[in-house]
Amino acid sequence: MNIHATPKDEDKLSNRTRFPVADCDLHPVPKSLQHLYPYLEKRWQEYLENFGVRRRQGTYQGPIYPKGQPDAARRDAWPPEGGRPGSSLAFMREQHLDANNVELGVLTVINPHGGNYQNPDQSLAMCRAVNDWQVAEWIEKDHRLKGSILVAYEHGSAAVAEIERRAGDPNFVQIFFLSRTAQPLGNRRYWPIYEAAEHANLPVGIHAFGNSGYPITSGGWPSYYIEEMAGHAQSCQSQVTSMVLEGVFEHFPKLRVVFIESGFGWLPSLTWRLDKHWKALKVENPTLKRLPSEYIRDHIWVTTQPMEEPERPRHLLDLIDWIGWDKVLYASDYPHWDFDDPSRVLPGGATDEQRRQLFLGNALKLYRLG
Repeated sequence: MNIHATPKDEDKLSNRTRFPVADCDLHPVPKSLQHLYPYLEKRWQEYLENFGVRRRQGTYQGPIYPKGQPDAARRDAWPPEGGRPGSSLAFMREQHLDANNVELGVLTVINPHGGNYQNPDQSLAMCRAVNDWQVAEWIEKDHRLKGSILVAYEHGSAAVAEIERRAGDPNFVQIFFLSRTAQPLGNRRYWPIYEAAEHANLPVGIHAFGNSGYPITSGGWPSYYIEEMAGHAQSCQSQVTSMVLEGVFEHFPKLRVVFIESGFGWLPSLTWRLDKHWKALKVENPTLKRLPSEYIRDHIWVTTQPMEEPERPRHLLDLIDWIGWDKVLYASDYPHWDFDDPSRVLPGGATDEQRRQLFLGNALKLYRLG
């Protein structure tokens, strides 16, 4: 967290990195869409050549808001052999996996993620192709890596089919959504996916971003990229609220959900607000048998990146205390510009046992790898 550390500080930082790491948010990308062609039927190769990709946001090229670097990448993340940041396993090993003692890396492919494509058949085809690509190009080449099952989450039966195709495959540890969905995730259109996830004993990872077809705010489109970044937390707060209050966790008591790259400083206050409202308004939905905070505590995990950094570092530890040290997972967001180095991600004051939980133990338990 302190980029101006003294030599004595650096000694302390290096001492803290003695813990092995599970990185729960690694972003691999293909060098180009053509590198996915071996995993796509001929008809979809031709479709991409003729029509490209149509996200639910409508027609546009590149990110909705311009960023300082392509794909929000670190300046130093360009592979020496060429290609986009995140496209080289060899460079990821050198720059991050080996350098930071990563024992488990969870791949989270956000681009391309077919789940937010307008064409339902293309959505399924692209998700399947990316899942096969993860195995062939990444997981089979490095035993530390595990994949996330991309699903066509706006098309329930297609999503369930892909979950069933990959259920029991040790290469994958979770089912993978983007957070900006066409409807709030408590809506019953998504329930068949949760049922399949519970049956497969796989958590659902919900990563910030996506294209719902709607603005990220209730009042229209923001003007600046910084507003877009702040909106990630807002979208995930809405999803937590929806999933809890619409009864997802009451109906699926074994479901586990991970909110990825949306921060977590907002979760305690949201929990307090939901509990207060539920006590006054619970008659509206008698399906809920417990306080919202109890569902959140039992069913929801969060990742560190992008971690809120209070002026007083002790307050960050208080936040994690409120959420639970067993519910927070380390994530680097490699190779993006807001990458969190594991040696700097926690302030002083956390015990060795808390660090072991956050950096590795929680992920092993959540993903049933311990």
